[in-house]
Amino acid sequence: MKKLQPADVVFFLVMMILTVVDLKAQVINPVLLEKPWKAQWITGPGDPVNVWSGSVPLELKKYTVYKFRKTFTLEAAPASFVIHVSADNRYKLWVNGQLISLGPARGDMYYWNFETLDIARYLKPGKNVLAAVVWNDGPAKPEAQVSHMTAFIVQGNAATEEIVNTNNTWKSIHDESHQPLSVKVPGYYVAGPGERVDMNKQVKHFEREDLDDTSWRNARPLIPGIPKGVFSFTPFAWMLVPSPLPAMEMTEQRLKKVRKAEGIKVSPDFLVQRKPFTIPARTKASVLLDQEVLTNAYPTLIFSQGRGASLSMAYAEALYDKAAADTNTWYKGNRNEVEGKRFIGKYDSLISDGSNQQTFTSLWWRTYRYILLKIETKDDPLILEDVYGIFTGYPFQYKAKFSSPDPLFEKYLEVGWRTARLCAFETYMDCPYYEQLQYIGDTRIQALVTLFNSGDDRMVRNAISLSNRSRLAEGITMSRYPTANAQIIPGFSLWWIAMVHDFWRYVPDEAFVKEQLQGTREVLTFFQRYRQADGSLKNVPYWTFTDWVNGHGWKDGIAPVSKDGYSAILDIHLLWTYQLAAEMEHNLGLQEVSEMYLREAAVLKNTIQRKYWDAEKKMYADTEAKEFYSQHVNSLAILTGMIEGEQAHELAKHIILDPSLTQASIYFKYYVHQALFKSGFAQQYKSMLGAWDKNISLGLTTWAEMSDVAKSRSDCHAWGSSPNIEFFRTVLGIDSDAPGFVKVKIQPHLLGLPKVSGEMPHPAGKIAVKYELVKGKWRIEVQLPDKISGTFIWDKKVYTLNPGLNFFEI
Repeated sequence: MKKLQPADVVFFLVMMILTVVDLKAQVINPVLLEKPWKAQWITGPGDPVNVWSGSVPLELKKYTVYKFRKTFTLEAAPASFVIHVSADNRYKLWVNGQLISLGPARGDMYYWNFETLDIARYLKPGKNVLAAVVWNDGPAKPEAQVSHMTAFIVQGNAATEEIVNTNNTWKSIHDESHQPLSVKVPGYYVAGPGERVDMNKQVKHFEREDLDDTSWRNARPLIPGIPKGVFSFTPFAWMLVPSPLPAMEMTEQRLKKVRKAEGIKVSPDFLVQRKPFTIPARTKASVLLDQEVLTNAYPTLIFSQGRGASLSMAYAEALYDKAAADTNTWYKGNRNEVEGKRFIGKYDSLISDGSNQQTFTSLWWRTYRYILLKIETKDDPLILEDVYGIFTGYPFQYKAKFSSPDPLFEKYLEVGWRTARLCAFETYMDCPYYEQLQYIGDTRIQALVTLFNSGDDRMVRNAISLSNRSRLAEGITMSRYPTANAQIIPGFSLWWIAMVHDFWRYVPDEAFVKEQLQGTREVLTFFQRYRQADGSLKNVPYWTFTDWVNGHGWKDGIAPVSKDGYSAILDIHLLWTYQLAAEMEHNLGLQEVSEMYLREAAVLKNTIQRKYWDAEKKMYADTEAKEFYSQHVNSLAILTGMIEGEQAHELAKHIILDPSLTQASIYFKYYVHQALFKSGFAQQYKSMLGAWDKNISLGLTTWAEMSDVAKSRSDCHAWGSSPNIEFFRTVLGIDSDAPGFVKVKIQPHLLGLPKVSGEMPHPAGKIAVKYELVKGKWRIEVQLPDKISGTFIWDKKVYTLNPGLNFFEI
């Protein structure tokens, strides 16, 4: 047999991983959604588990890595072979040595996702092998990971495929080479452990057909698979539902640069040409690698020999200033700089067994721009063959275009789209490095970026549905979901209603929106409990977070609250939500509910004007004491119609020019900018992008979480990607003018540019616009999808838009 060369190994591994994409089958045998499965949930080897005791053995809740195999014989290669797969916490599945699926998509015990795959292309006549690695991070699991116990299940779609059903005919083994590594980084971190892998103990090549598994033990059956809604006497069960999402993207991504090397000389061709180098015996070496942009990827390391050598790979978004770290000030500064900096990050650790072409790929992906590779050899030299990543994320396709003479605009969109992509996996995420949690406040902006830039609404639907399912008995949603621990931010429940309203405006699916209305009503019923006779909210419980700002009466993101428990931001936010909910109820729900919301809104509007309007300053205060004023309250006042016309225009000037107002962070600037656009300042949009300019000047390739960019904990928060909405909705002027985007309104604000063009996806196709100033006249082209009409507004004059190409010369 030919010995594989390092380049062959890399190619083989990459091709294995790339096969994950586009395997999902669309047809599920309906019987499998109506009664218990014949397949059993299985776990690794050991004593039988008494599922009727109602308790879970501790061993099945600890950090564990199990490997499973099923060998089966086929008389002929099938045209179709559909299976359904799930696990707790996670699995990777191989067919005849090909990695084909990773999952399951995150959910909760009441909606536990399974993937549906047609694996026929990987099967052949004769012997075939399904193999899986299943792991449970135990107490170290990510906060976003709901879990019950370590388990795995495969169910064939029909009788011919049931040959692979999980039961005690599957072989299993406990891979004891894996141990968790705690993560110590500045700030709140809940995204799971690193991995320590002793290659001497690793169960290798378990996915190959030629592996001798006679020493493996039979897997332990637990319970049948139970579809959601099916009755079972089983005392506990994962309620199985089909995953609503496609397979995540998996694409090879080469690291770009060696920034530093100590203890060893590294060839500049190492990364580009996969050129191996040797670390001599009894040597300590470190190599700092730069991806040049932030990424999410499965890091892969290939190395040979070096028995007993220790290797580690650490991952960081940026390096920290040494002096600042010593004073406990976590200062990052310019992300491109590495000199005089300190590396702090999550890491994986390996022990070499001395064999050739040992390969490590992390079980879960990592977020990094920089990788610090450290190697300490013992008595044998070690050959470093290669290191690279496999990029992963939700498989969004960027379908928008924007062109102008200003290249900075395209830079905003490039960075914004990268940020949005890195904050989207099986759910939207606030940040990929630190939390990986789907917070509603972040998600509303992320969902709009999705619709304006890709048109793929599957993640949006999933996010809305998950948030709805998170509601407590008292009606309010959790602030983030899925999550293993409840956290509640009342304002985020209101943003969830706004998110449903966004979907209603931009996606033609009234049935889906109607499914959410009971939830929107329950959320508003929760707030009714804290409304006083004048409509104002008093002593709203939980974490009343609005925006990451401090000072001027704000603390830990909470806006000022009066001594009597009132807050203008909560009242105005509730007012806006009543308005949005009333509009949806009027069109899709109950007219009586719509009218009730409008009555409540009218009462609240009068109260807000009486309690918070400062006639002398001509602004709205944060509390009735009128001690503090913010961009936040005054922006929402404009957006809710509390103030209109010339008065709103004057208030907007205060928002722009008055430094005494509490300033919004990059997150809440989305709402500030909406208010400024509404009050006549859309043409000044470019001057509003200072926070984004600061990110770029400090070398970030994604938008930071905080306004203080140099010290921001997270370098990747897609709540900052709002320019990827506004360059299309405000600059190009493209917006929905009817529910479901069935009508279009186009009102551009060209920022003084003589030539601008672009396009964005639409549920019926795409919308394209082109504006060009030629000899003192504007030549304007608007392309609409078939059957979609609308209006074009230019200098307050309204023109009719018809389906197809529209041309104006103005």
